[in-house]
Amino acid sequence: MAHPAHEETIHLVKEIFRTYLKEHNQRQTPERFMVLEEIYRADGHFDADDIFYRMKEGGTRVSRATVYNTLDVLVECGLVQRQQFGKSQYYYERAYAYQQHDHIICNDCGHVLEFCDPRIGEIQDMLGKLHGMNIESHSLHFYGTCTDEEACKERQNQSGKLSERAEV
Repeated sequence: MAHPAHEETIHLVKEIFRTYLKEHNQRQTPERFMVLEEIYRADGHFDADDIFYRMKEGGTRVSRATVYNTLDVLVECGLVQRQQFGKSQYYYERAYAYQQHDHIICNDCGHVLEFCDPRIGEIQDMLGKLHGMNIESHSLHFYGTCTDEEACKERQNQSGKLSERAEV
């Protein structure tokens, strides 16, 4: 479901971010805009370290603190959504021009599957009417285990290798 944003979208989110920073008297640094661009060029879900390492591997000089701080500002201004998939770690995803979707998460390997079902939107509308609320958004996570045990174990092994690399 996730795919990198188009250039027009990237240009538009930069303008939205520039306006937000100006209105909130915050600095418009090139590093903040590089973090924003990296996020909108990324696929799916990521944590702050994913963005930091991608930028570092791509030759961009940015501190880990700048990535974390920029993510917080991007969440505040609505350009990025913060998710927590059952663990203490936060994951992020683009929020602008990104189709409403929900998540199924494997408790064993942490694999996140995105899905979109229009019936959930209908339920949201019905609940809003029933309870006299203007529901603006929702977040729905289903938790379970992968039925493909081999793929699940492979993802667990890959996750362990990535953790070892990050500790070095």
